[in-house]
Amino acid sequence: MGVESLEVRNAADLASVDGLILPGGESTTISKLIDIFSLRKTLSDFISLGKPVFGTCAGMIMLAKEVLDAASGQRSLEAMDISVRRNAFGSQLDSFETEIEFDGKPATVAFIRAPIVERVGAGVEVLSKLPNGAVVAVRSGNLLATAFHPELTGDNSVHEYFVAMVSKSL
Repeated sequence: MGVESLEVRNAADLASVDGLILPGGESTTISKLIDIFSLRKTLSDFISLGKPVFGTCAGMIMLAKEVLDAASGQRSLEAMDISVRRNAFGSQLDSFETEIEFDGKPATVAFIRAPIVERVGAGVEVLSKLPNGAVVAVRSGNLLATAFHPELTGDNSVHEYFVAMVSKSL
């Protein structure tokens, strides 16, 4: 997509990037690793500086102000005024691909043990819903969060949206 990427593993790595993607995976583990590597304050400072951050699936959970069914000891970054429920679509066996509208344009995305946004706070824009009305993509200023994995389908439209967010922030 014409941009350089770097795996961020410590505060020095984070200081060298213009935007950050918090990936999918297991949100409880991500929460623990953030604390093990002493990145919680550094990540919060990065967000407070207005740097663009995109949380996908578990990354959405990490950005949420409230995790309705958090595992014991799990802590989000409490950066975006949303409430999410983990694994809202069921188990790994319930994973699926679908086409949605993202910011008014079609996008093909994959849901894998995905969260769902159950509450959208003030200043949070809904970018995508499923046909049943479930909110699956939101934006609040420099923060973008999706319940789905856009990287698994070959459709770059969501990543292009984030790259544009980063470009506009420079």
